[in-house]
Amino acid sequence: QVQLVESGGGSVHPGGSLRLSCAASGSISSIYSMGWYRQTPGKQRELVATKLNGGTTHYGDSVKGRFTISRDNAKSTVYLQMNSLKPGDTAVYYCDAGGVDYGPPLEVYDYWGRGTQVTVSS
Repeated sequence: QVQLVESGGGSVHPGGSLRLSCAASGSISSIYSMGWYRQTPGKQRELVATKLNGGTTHYGDSVKGRFTISRDNAKSTVYLQMNSLKPGDTAVYYCDAGGVDYGPPLEVYDYWGRGTQVTVSS
């Protein structure tokens, strides 16, 4: 099991910046990816950014060039630096960690934090 705790959400004006953090604990050796998703009422959860252990990163199209994901493996923490925020970025942001148990059999798990609210408005 992996536990995830997010911090850093809040309210900001358009054009502002926020930095989210997510600390993992528990079976952290099983983690192969950490990242962020976001969700607004009535919509599906969407990818914001994810970073694999080997360094490969993926960003959602709407945040490319504005958001940066980073990981501190020593602290088992993932960060999301959000710049040039827009009202459309308003959502609950969820930390996600992908875990694997090589068994056999091989099993893959998805762990989620409780979410942190980000509100962008004037």
